[in-house]
Amino acid sequence: MTNMCCIVGRDTADVEGQRTVFRDLERRFVTTQCVEELHNAVLCGMDYPYYTRDACKTYPLPLVADAPKPIAAVVFYTDAKGDAVRIGIDISRLATRQRTGTERYTWELLAALAADPGPHTYMLYTRELPVDLPTLPPQMEVRVVPGRRLWTHIHLAAELFRDCPDVLFVPSHVVPWNTPFLRHLQVVTTVHDLGFLAFPAAHTTFQNIYLRLSTRWAAWAAHRIIAISDATARDLVRYTGMDSHLITVIAHGVAPVFAPTHATAQPYHRFFLTVGTLQPRKNLQRLIEAFIRMPQNHDTQLVIAGKVGWLGEPLQALIEAAGARNRIHLVGFVPDATLYGLLASARAFVFPSLYEGFGMPVLEAMASGTAVVCANTSALPEVAGDAAVLFDPLSVESMCTALTRVDNDDALVAMCVERGLERVQHYTWARCAAQTRAVLEGSA
Repeated sequence: MTNMCCIVGRDTADVEGQRTVFRDLERRFVTTQCVEELHNAVLCGMDYPYYTRDACKTYPLPLVADAPKPIAAVVFYTDAKGDAVRIGIDISRLATRQRTGTERYTWELLAALAADPGPHTYMLYTRELPVDLPTLPPQMEVRVVPGRRLWTHIHLAAELFRDCPDVLFVPSHVVPWNTPFLRHLQVVTTVHDLGFLAFPAAHTTFQNIYLRLSTRWAAWAAHRIIAISDATARDLVRYTGMDSHLITVIAHGVAPVFAPTHATAQPYHRFFLTVGTLQPRKNLQRLIEAFIRMPQNHDTQLVIAGKVGWLGEPLQALIEAAGARNRIHLVGFVPDATLYGLLASARAFVFPSLYEGFGMPVLEAMASGTAVVCANTSALPEVAGDAAVLFDPLSVESMCTALTRVDNDDALVAMCVERGLERVQHYTWARCAAQTRAVLEGSA
């Protein structure tokens, strides 16, 4: 598939940095020949657009010093009649049995791509065969690349040396070390969040070091970055200094299995539900404190579902000390079938997280016909819109007030449910896959 470009006029000049821009264009977007042709077109004062096909993306461009006509941008698009692309995808996260955010994103996106793969061929790289891959079309080939430690940088890197695709898509931001040395390989990766930079105290020292290095490497080595929300895109620019024009925002979808019809009888008469790994960033200690402060005349319970992460163990002790073991339940990681029923049966879904790159459980709760009460930080207001009750996650009092409102106000709950069901219609995995495939095609 061929990348092409056109040039667009402007009146002001920015001579400094022009050479850098053209070198960057050569490395990241187009062939050397195309860059040279564009450069010659500018210097010779050729009429533009250089190509006339409709454009799909615009990138700002400084002026050439001696160009007789001013230029504002280079517009790139993909020749629709080009050849099919060989796309490699790192699906190694799917080998994990207890899947959370990144793993669920990879699975749902792969399933949607499999349903509409386009004319391309796909190599799906993994360290071991996942037990429940979605149904794959003939042009998708699973390649098991055995290996344990440093799988991405040793074993996947070696596989890329042996048989390099046109584009490598890494859904989890860990880009193999050797990709800059594979001349014809274009890399696209997804960055899910930068919570380790916003809240470093909520991560271990090792996690902070590893995530900082791997994210900065991804920002440098990848030709395109997919951010899952506007908030994540802004944080990428803020914390890494990355050019915003290299970032494409593509929101998650919500799977159709999340629906109000999954409401089932639960051992908890009336309950709030929260889902997520038990770790400091999820802000569960404040949630427990806020729940305990609620008026004592209510019979609502709190169900906390999720595997225990770093510093998650003290939560049980906090519950015991408050004498709330009969009202607050730590149920651990729950399989999908159980999760569907819990989400659809809860009085409300509560998400007190200090930082989320997207907040997929918010959409899943809305799709399940459940009211959402969530923090007003990071990407959560962007995802929740006007369909949720928001609170300050750093204020136990604010959280307690929001929970009490939802517990007592049936009309408020009904409004949140109605708005939530309407809002999730805009978030589909088919749409996410189509936009992702367009980025992969445009990078080839």
